[in-house]
Parts: sequence; structure tokens; C-alpha cells
Amino acid sequence: MLEGRLRSAGHPVDRIGTHRVEDVARVLPQAAHRLDTDPLLQPGETRIRVDRLNLDAASYRQLAEKHRGPSGVDGDAVRAEVLAIIAERGKMQNPITGSGGMLLGVVEEVGPEHGLGLSVGEPVATLVSLTLTPLVIEDGLSRWDGFSEQVPTDGYAIVFGQSIVAKVPSDLPAELALAVFDVCGAPALTRRTVRNAAAGSVAVVGGAGKSGSMSLAAARDAGARHLVAVVPHEAERDALVATGLADEVVIADARDPLAIRNAVRRAGGPVDVTVVCVDVPGCEAGAILSTSAGGTVIFFSMATSFATAALSAEGLAADVTMLIGNGYLPGHAEYALDLVRRQPALRAHLERRI
Repeated sequence: MLEGRLRSAGHPVDRIGTHRVEDVARVLPQAAHRLDTDPLLQPGETRIRVDRLNLDAASYRQLAEKHRGPSGVDGDAVRAEVLAIIAERGKMQNPITGSGGMLLGVVEEVGPEHGLGLSVGEPVATLVSLTLTPLVIEDGLSRWDGFSEQVPTDGYAIVFGQSIVAKVPSDLPAELALAVFDVCGAPALTRRTVRNAAAGSVAVVGGAGKSGSMSLAAARDAGARHLVAVVPHEAERDALVATGLADEVVIADARDPLAIRNAVRRAGGPVDVTVVCVDVPGCEAGAILSTSAGGTVIFFSMATSFATAALSAEGLAADVTMLIGNGYLPGHAEYALDLVRRQPALRAHLERRI
């Protein structure tokens, strides 16, 4: 634990940021209701001038659906709610989904003993969630229309000594790099799981999305021979077929367990590994039913109910290993960027998505 001044909460400064927690109970920053956003840096901290937020897909979907009217999404209402959440909590954490996102910005100041190897003026992206990042918005999100996950803005954020921060590459557009960083844990864990299991077949539920398409590319990179993508409608099917990332692209409602099972079976399943990348709840049982005995299900969605997943597997007598995609593996950002650089079809698909 670093030595330093004591904050008003009475907690000593540490590398995981508990000194920024303003709750009465001492909890980790992610679990806190409110964080201290004082711009004065403590030992181990770095302040970032924020250029853009990338809201978690499940969080943005919930906000957009909440504020959808007869004429479509009310972007002003979405913007107002995001501002209210950040003002109340000192961070971006959707109270319904519990998720946040990540950010892009420039290093503004480094505190003593910061330890992240960053220099003032470097463009960076945080690879830790906005749910644990002290955040202040200074422009009222005036440049954001509320209709997308990427949020141009001006403000500042504080990252801790144990945070994960990536330097933004100069050879990719900032918006693309942010989108890749946002989901970089998914392809890294998919690759490791496919390799370790010597898996020949993989299904990706939500295969046309950012994390889904990158997981398909990673599964192929790891040696999978048969890739099945599950998408919700024809437009996503057609877009994904054009990329060649999957061997089979099937249409099914991920919330319908039998529809998912039957679609994957028609495409050659059940499979050795199923990766869930959709941003809606209720997809647990279908993924389990699509997976072979002894196989693995990776849940890469903040909309997943892990209690439902466990109880569904038990109720179905399913001998499957279930993994929580926690968004971090050593080298995950570098691997994701490398995939995009090496696979032009993947890059073009992601650029269309954003």
C-alpha cells in the first residue's frame, strides 16, 4: 500500500482506488455508490483529459429502450440520463445493468509513484470499466446526439496505479481503436479457450457485433475448423456472410433456447465452445443447449445472469464448463489490434459497425 495523505473518507491511498470511495462502508470502487472526483492527484494516480466515452453495449441498449417513443429513441433523454448518472455517482455506472464502458483521452497529469509508464500528452484508452473510474463531464455532452455508444465529450477521469491503460496506436483511427479496446477481452479469451481445448467447432451468439466478429476471427486464428455465427435477422446475416468470418451464419432469437439449439444443430452442432456476445438478457439456456457434453460456454455479456446460467446447466444436466469473460487477459489489447491489422475483412466490418 502506498503511503500518502488521507482523504476525507479516512482511507489510506492505495493502488486500487479505495481512497476515492465516498460510501460509508469500505468497498472497492466498482461496488461503490459514489467516487470522489477531486482532480488533485494522489500517489499512484493519473488524470486523463477525456475525448470520448464508449458506453457498454448492454448499458446503452437499456437506456435507448427506456427512452424509446413512438418516433424512435429520444436522444436528448438518453444524454440527460447519462449526465445525471455521472453527476450523482462520480462515475458512469448504469444502475440497471451495473455496467459502464471505457474511455479515450490524453494524459493530462501524472501523480507521484504513478507506475503506469505514461507521459503527459500521450493519447490513451482505459481498459478498465467506467464503473470504477472517477469521471467528470465538463461540456454537458453537447456534441453527443444520444444515438450511439460512442460519446464525444470533454472532461477528466482519474485512473489508479493498478488500472490498465493502453496507448492509442497511430496507425488506426481513434474511433476504431476505441471500439477494439472496448471488447478486446473477448477475442483473447476465445483464442485461449479454443487452443487449450483443441476445439474444432465454435458457435458465437451475436456473431455480427464487435465482440462477436472479433471472437470469430480469434477462434479461427486459434485453429477452430468449423465456425457458426448466430444473428437475429437477415441484415446482420448478410453483412457477416460477406466477411467470410464464419462458415455458417444462422438466424435465431438468442432468447429462445430451442431456437438457438435447433439453429446450431442444423449448422453442424452442438459445438465444442459457445461464445455469448449479445447485449440482451435471457440467452443463457440456449448457449448451454448448443454446447457439446464436456464443452465450454463463455459469457461475454454484461446482460448475463450468472445465477440463471448455473441453474440452467444444472436443470439440463449439462456437463459444460462456464466461463465469465472478465475483459482482461495479459496482452489482450495488443492481440485484438493485431487481429484487426491482419484481417482486412474484420476491420472493414468493424468500421461499418461504428
